[in-house]
Amino acid sequence: MNNSDSLREHLANLLTKAEAHVDARAELKDFPAKFRGSKPKGAPHTPWQLLEHMRLAQWDILRFSVDPKHKSPKFPEGYWPKSETPTSDAAWEGSVKMFLRDLDDMSALVRDKSRDLFAPISHGQGQTLLREALLVADHNAYHLGQLVLLRRALEGE
Repeated sequence: MNNSDSLREHLANLLTKAEAHVDARAELKDFPAKFRGSKPKGAPHTPWQLLEHMRLAQWDILRFSVDPKHKSPKFPEGYWPKSETPTSDAAWEGSVKMFLRDLDDMSALVRDKSRDLFAPISHGQGQTLLREALLVADHNAYHLGQLVLLRRALEGE
């Protein structure tokens, strides 16, 4: 395995495996339904808001990485849901499904040897696929940590 292959594998693992971070698949799929729209005292967001924020931000980063015609949502309101609660269990499950699909797609992008991880994205302002993948991994890790803390706080109430 050469250095490029190794880097691609490390990036894909950073995006999709628990390793030093929370396992996104397990945390999101097994998140208790009774807490999805709840906010512990002093918390700025509900689990639903965090899930949707992660989904929207990740979707935007992925689309920017592959589509020169993509238009990002207005910041910050375009990156947060309007409601504190999901409308149904199906809404939560659909959001989880879309989040995980986009996560897998980002992982596939970094594994794709035809893509130069270091080349500036043609329609960007100096961003590279490497930078975008690291941004997704960092953003997801931060908010998944918040989600874990929310669940623990809600379980303790």
